[in-house]
Formats: sequence, structure tokens, C-alpha cells
Amino acid sequence: MTRPALRLILLGFFLISASSAPVKKTQDVNIYSFYINSTVTSRYATTIITSRVANRLNESQEIFFEVKIPKNAFISKFRMTIDGKSYDGVVKEKADAQQQYSQAVSQGQSAGLIKSVGRTLEEFKTSVNVAALSKVTFELTYEELLTRRLGKYELLINAQPMQTVADFKIDVHIHEKPGISFLEVTGGLSTNDLANAIKTTRADSDAWVTFYPTREQQTKCKDCDKNGLKGDLLISYDVERQNPNGEMKVSNGYFVHNFAPLDLQSIPKNVVFIIDRSGSMHGKKIKQTRLALLKILSDLSEDDHFGLITFDSQVDLWKRELLKATKANLDDAKSFVKKITDRGSTDINAAVLEGVNMFKRQPQAGSASILILLTDGDPTSGETNTERIMSNVRKAIGSKFPLYCLGFGYDVNFDFLTKMSLENNGVARRIYEDSDADLQLQGFYDEVAVPLLTDIQLNYIGVSNLTQNNFALYFNGSEIVVSGQITDNNVESISTEVIAISKGSKVTYQNTVTTKDVIDVPSEHEDFVERLWAYLTVKQLLDKHVLLEGPEKEAVKNEALKLSLKYQFVTSLTSMVVTKPQEGDVEVADKPKEGKESHRPPVSRYPSFTPRTGYGPPGPSDYASRPRVRGSRPSVRGSRLRVPDFYGRSGYYAFDTPNRAPTHVTRTLVAPTQSAVLAVRNNRFLLPADGQTKPLCFDVPIPHKLKLLQDSALGFSMNGKSRGSKTGFQQIIIHYKTNHHLTINTSSINYNDGQNNVQYLWGQEPSQHEQEGIILILRDNEMDVTIGSIRVVIVLHKKRKDVFLWPAVWQQPKNVTLSGILGKDKISYEEIQGSTLKIMDNDVKASWDEMTDYRFPSAPVVRCWLVPFQAVMNGEISDFTVTQM
Repeated sequence: MTRPALRLILLGFFLISASSAPVKKTQDVNIYSFYINSTVTSRYATTIITSRVANRLNESQEIFFEVKIPKNAFISKFRMTIDGKSYDGVVKEKADAQQQYSQAVSQGQSAGLIKSVGRTLEEFKTSVNVAALSKVTFELTYEELLTRRLGKYELLINAQPMQTVADFKIDVHIHEKPGISFLEVTGGLSTNDLANAIKTTRADSDAWVTFYPTREQQTKCKDCDKNGLKGDLLISYDVERQNPNGEMKVSNGYFVHNFAPLDLQSIPKNVVFIIDRSGSMHGKKIKQTRLALLKILSDLSEDDHFGLITFDSQVDLWKRELLKATKANLDDAKSFVKKITDRGSTDINAAVLEGVNMFKRQPQAGSASILILLTDGDPTSGETNTERIMSNVRKAIGSKFPLYCLGFGYDVNFDFLTKMSLENNGVARRIYEDSDADLQLQGFYDEVAVPLLTDIQLNYIGVSNLTQNNFALYFNGSEIVVSGQITDNNVESISTEVIAISKGSKVTYQNTVTTKDVIDVPSEHEDFVERLWAYLTVKQLLDKHVLLEGPEKEAVKNEALKLSLKYQFVTSLTSMVVTKPQEGDVEVADKPKEGKESHRPPVSRYPSFTPRTGYGPPGPSDYASRPRVRGSRPSVRGSRLRVPDFYGRSGYYAFDTPNRAPTHVTRTLVAPTQSAVLAVRNNRFLLPADGQTKPLCFDVPIPHKLKLLQDSALGFSMNGKSRGSKTGFQQIIIHYKTNHHLTINTSSINYNDGQNNVQYLWGQEPSQHEQEGIILILRDNEMDVTIGSIRVVIVLHKKRKDVFLWPAVWQQPKNVTLSGILGKDKISYEEIQGSTLKIMDNDVKASWDEMTDYRFPSAPVVRCWLVPFQAVMNGEISDFTVTQM
């Protein structure tokens, strides 16, 4: 009988496809845990996707893992863990991976594990056969350097499970030493009811974004349905820029210099638009091009000069010379644009050379010249040999100004445009043939609309192996990044010098940075500067490789390959070999070219199967013979309680009926006092502030039994018992209605429904329990509790022999006032003068202090305004204490 085929796509995309076997079989898979953890340190992002999946069938079945990652990212690790044994992907040179690739194809396997999807994402996929009632853990790591565009960095996270996941969470931590000037979370997953699942916290140099949607919320986003999430989170931010010399970071023998000066006057620009009007631009393309040009012309500054060239087999100029962007000239140009129509073939060579000639005929001293070419096809008229075209253009421009090539649609020869741009200090960008193509065109222009510096040279003393350190132009809203190695580890400082041309004058920026400064980053990311250098070096070497010929080309390739292998980056020169546990099967992952599918088409492993048409979960008929999975209400047998575990199977847990009421969980932002030892120790709580980057914090003397959170209408309360004279809590108890009690200690967790008791132990296998609107999820050192619209996570901290609990509130009902120490979600304040704050119309004396934020397992140290308890809680501590837990 045919083996059932089940396809499961995780992170970006979870899809289930059923086969049409002669005899119906049940197919059941449970994505019981899905985490995305992204750490951004000085713009370098490391993202780890961990997905745990259980096969709930009584027979083995194949499970597919498919994730979407940003195109600019390099995959650096992939691991599958089955029955405690791990199988790691290994990055090899493509030639070395060829044997494994041939073997995979001969066995009928898919060898194209990565393909381009859409504008900004690539898709990684693989599969593994999972035994009956067993589970598999997939873990993928990728790295990327975030690029500043239009004044902000963007971290894109895609999530399309197409299945609700009980334990789903996204955690993002951003650490930027200069401080974070703004933070914004947008995207399809931030809409409707899902917005309440997003929590943002900012504290000086750090920001945290958490996304913990419940099963119910996962069906409520803009494009979601009953099958679960479908969409993106886009996290945008920028950093404070108080030092005009830029920001330098040194770590483990490497440095990175971020340079983005402010308060510069814009340099007048000369811009020539070269527009393809050949027959292939017919219809929507030419219409969108006209719309974009009309908007761009309206945005030109009066000091700018501009020209318009249209071409097919013939080249036509709006005016032979560059004209100043006066209102009369712009009106005339707009009339010309409105009359552009498609016709003829494509003479790219003559059109670009005519654009160069416009600059040569009318040089503008003290200005920046820019050529922008928009085309949708190959050269088909005049000079059609792409190598000769590139040679002609390179000689004509002579490195005097950049050429930017915009490739419209997928028919264009994008490799040709990329190389021609790189040869002339520009970049190529694909314009996707969608309804917003005119906005894409305008968006690109906005990036280069305001030049601030030209001829930028960055010099360093005592360093080697520099990434690119000279640039033709610096535009407003962008950033220059240079990295390198420190040649002498004993050197105590690095001197930097930036020389450039500003509006009408030469400018110099100088700075000296000590190499002894310790960068405050998590230990697992302490090598981020080295990896950032490697990432940037490989990217730039791959660009050079496109341009060079002969021995130089081979030398650059070898250097890029060496670094790709050392840092295990999947690049255009390397492949990741994934060895699967069944019979030593292998798959090979290659990074695709921009805008193209993987050049190795997938080969069906089971060609006799006929998959269901389309994507998405099986329909009702596919589940006709599936045995009913017990619901969330447990059934009692004798002295044991039967509850479903993460596999969907029912397990038995010993229970008793305790005399005392169990406890309940909450979130709290607490930290120990960092100042001198006091007679009475305090638990310090953090309180985020609306519209402020500096949070407030306040102390609660210990020991106390505290009312942490209460919602009387919901019948919910959470109380915490402090630990004598030490930081943290020894017990947290949650009550819900009259019969539900959850007691969390440092050794165990007990849930009581009024009749029966379920017990968990810290450190046991991840577990899940659902009953009457209550969801309990036990994961590593975290107890996740959802009751109605309240979600709290209790974190177990272990510091040497010191063990304590810390509560964190991750979701609260909207427009509902909760009471308790953690009842305030945020508070507003205003800095009046010095250390005086205005809080709720009261002047409050504050001090700038530190605290440890125990809401997070990493327990980062943050800075905050320490204020009196009464200033933010509108009451005395006695109003927030309880006698009974």
C-alpha cells in the first residue's frame, strides 16, 4: 500500500498535502512548538528558527520542513534531531557537494532545497521520515547585516503556519550601544486581534519585541483563517546619532565602523532618467512608469538639474541639455512623460551612452551626477552584445558617476544589469511586476534623491583586511559600514579618518576608539563583529567576482570560498549537504540567483502519488477515517488524570487532591538593587513608558506576599511570595474562577481544577495542557499560561545555586484596567528638569539607575528612572499585599 505523503511547511509556510492512496489512512501531525528567536547587535541579525513536530500516527510518515528567510541572509546552520540524535547540515564547496547531489538525484530526491520566492524572501525546504508516534526537531540559523534605507533598518520575519500552534512565539532582542531612537512593528501579523499579542519594550540601548499569539488569535490576522497564521512581522528602528564621526565597535580582534553623519546640506544633483519604451513595456508597465516619473519630477529640488531620455530602437531626448528643475521646466517635462508610449525594439547601448553625453556636454561643478536606467528586456537593437555594451559604458562613464539599473519584471537579463551597475559604482534593483510597481520605482528614487557627500574615503591605522572603504556617494537616510581586522592585539586604540566632499567644501571626520572597551552583548553572540566582517567581506568579494577576469577572478573566488567555508555560510560558491537519517540519504541546498527558481528542479520521491490539488490543509474527506482526538477536557481513570500531550496522545500524570489552593502565574519586570547594600532588600519592577525610550522602575521591599495581577471581572488573580532577603519569588499562584488553581514553585508546577491535580517538574520534556479556556505550556525554564485574554510567562532563573521565579505579563485585555503590581501596562511621564519627572501631574524626584530585567531568561541589565513606589502605583505597598496566597 502506498505510503502517505504529508508536506509540512514551517516558519514561513506550513502546508499539509494528502495523497490519494487506494486505502484511506489517517494522517496526523502536530506542530507542538514553534520558536523564532532573533538577536540584532549593532545591525547584525542572527535568527534561529526552532520547530518541533510530532508524528501522531501508528506508522511512519514523511514530514517536510520549509522556511522563508530574507534574500540577503546567509544560512549558517541547519540541524534535525530525531530520538535524541542530531543530523547537521555541512557547508561544502559546490564541486565537493556534486557527488552528494548526484546521489540524491539518482535516488529520486529533491536536491534544490532553496529557491527564490517573491521580492524579499527565499525558501529553504527539506524532509525526513519520522517513525510512528515519534517527533523531530528542526533548527535553522541564518545571519544578515541590516541595511539602513530611508532612515531606518528593517528586520523581516515571515510566519505562515497554515495551522494553529499551541506553543508559538517570536522573540526579538535589539541591542544598539548608541541608543534606539525609534521602534515600530508593522506587517500583516500586527493587525486586528493579533496586535494585542505583540509586546514592545525599550530601555536605553535595548529593545525587545515579543509575539506570543494564542491559538485563537492565530486565526484573527488580516489574511488568517481557521488554519492559522499567514503574514509578516516587520520591525523597523533607527539608532541615536550623537557622534558625527560615526560609531566604532571593537571585539575579539575585529572592528566595525558605522558612519552616517547628520546636519549636512544636500548637494545639488544632476539626474538623467533613461526609460525603455520598447514594445514589451506595453500596458501596465508603461503606465506605472509614467505614474512614477510624474511623482519623481514633483519631488525634484529647485537646485537640481535633470534630463529625460526614452528609447526603443531609436533614442529620443526631451531636451538635449540638462535643465534646472524650475516649475516651468517640470511642467513641460510632465507633459512629455504623459505622452510616452511603447513601441519598437531595445537599444540599451545607444540610450545609456546618450545619457553619459548629456553630463559631458554640461558639467555642473559642485554637484552629484546620477544615471538611472529602467528596462524590461535584453538589448535587441543596435549593439546587442552585452560584453561590448558594458565595455562601451564603462569607458564612457570612467568612474565619474554611478549608473543605477532597474530591471522591470522577470524577462530582463538581470545578470547583465547587475554587472553593468557594479562596474559603474551603482546597484541593480529588480522592479516586480505588481500593482505597486510605480511605488517601487519611486521608492528607489527616494533612496538616492538627497546626496550629502561625494568621494568618501575612510582611513584607519593599525588594521588590515578592510572591507570596501571608499564610496562615490553618501545619501541621506543611508549608512556606510566598514569592517576589518586589528593587526596588533596589543594596540590600545584605533584612529579613524573620514575625508569627503560636502556641499562646496572638503570635510574631515576624525575619531579615536579604545580597543579595551567591552561590548555588552550576550556571550553566545560575542563574536558578532567577526561574523559581521566575514559576512560583509564575502558579499563584497562575490560582487568583485562578477566583474573580474582571469587570475584575479580566481583569487577573489578562492578568498570568498575560504571565508564561506570557515563561517559555514551558504553562498553562491557553497552548498549545504544535508544527510538524512534514513539509509544515509542526502540533499543539497544551493543559494539561488536573484529572481530565479532553484536551477535544480525538485524530483518527487514518490512519483506514484497524486497529491491533492492546491495548498492548504486537507478537506473534511481527508479526515474521514481519523480517530477522534480527545478534547481538552481530561478524563479521570482511578487515581490518574488522562491529558493529551504534545503528540496528541493521552498520557497519565499522578495526581492528588491538595488541601491548599494551587498558585497562579504572572509577568513582572523586576530587578535587584544595583546600589549599596541596604538593610531591607527590594524587588525592582520595570514599567515601560509611552513615547519614551527610558523606562521607569520602582522598588518593593521584601519579603512580601504581593498581589501581582488581578482581573475581577474575569475571576483571575496572581499572587507572588518573595524569598526572604533575596531577589525574586519562591512561589507564584494563579487563581481562575473558583475552581482553577496553578501553583508554581522552584521545583514543580501543580494545576488543580477543583477535583484533580496535574504535576509537572522543571526540566522535564516540553508539555502542554488545555482545559476550559486555560492553556499551560511548559518549555525550558518557562511556564507559559494563557487564561482568556491574559497571557503570563513565569521564568525560572538559576544563578549558581540561587534559584528563583520571575513573572512577566505578555498580554493583557485592551481597554481594561487591571489591579496589582503588574496591572499597569505602560505609563506616561515627562522629563521636566534634571532628575525631576512629571508623572500624572505630579513632580517626582528620580534617579538614573540600573536593574536586571528578569522577564527574559538572558536577564539583561538595563537603565531606568528609579522613582518612588507611590509615584506610579497611586497607593501604599500595603494596598498591594495579601495575607493568603
